Amino acid sequence: MAFYEAMAPRSVVDLPRAVSPPFEVFLNGVPQTQGEDFEVRGPMLVFGKPLAEEGRLGFWRWLSLFLGIAGTYRQNDSVDVVYSRGGQRVVASNLPIREP
Repeated sequence: MAFYEAMAPRSVVDLPRAVSPPFEVFLNGVPQTQGEDFEVRGPMLVFGKPLAEEGRLGFWRWLSLFLGIAGTYRQNDSVDVVYSRGGQRVVASNLPIREP
């Protein structure tokens, strides 16, 4: 069963303009497999599971972290793409994640 038949897209990451196949995709430093973990649809990566970025910390949250009162346990995914440009390997890291 194909990726797009198995699950609806949950998260989208736009590829930088310079990226062209072949390239590698990493989610939180773990290699991802096209067709199993994500699909390429035009200039974007489509993931079948929800991904999230923590976003900016407010003053009180930052202060509580600084004082050691509370930690941060929010989901904070990072998508990186490794590709070739001019014969050299380039990493596009921490690409923005959005909903489809």
